[in-house]
Amino acid sequence: QVRLVESGGGLVQPGGSLRLSCSASGSITRLNAMGWYRQAPGKERELVATLISDSTNYADSVKGRFTISRDNAKNTVYLQMNSLKPEDTAIYYCGMGRLVGMDYWGKGTLVTVSS
Repeated sequence: QVRLVESGGGLVQPGGSLRLSCSASGSITRLNAMGWYRQAPGKERELVATLISDSTNYADSVKGRFTISRDNAKNTVYLQMNSLKPEDTAIYYCGMGRLVGMDYWGKGTLVTVSS
């Protein structure tokens, strides 16, 4: 069992940046799928970004602004978020998996974009 803990959320002004981190309790070297998802108040959880093998995929709403990356040495996956907008406000969840889907989930970190 792999436990995931997200960090880096908080309050930021529109146009600002945040970097979310997701730290795993063990090695992520053999995990093929990494992802960030978010859930805004009153909405369903949606995909933000995935990194599967060496391929990245982003929601249209975040393309060009968000970047997902992984550091196997630190057992961590990141989400760099730039040019943040109020509509990016949500709880952000990290997921990891052995193949394509996500087998493990964190408990989330809150991102609030507001002036």
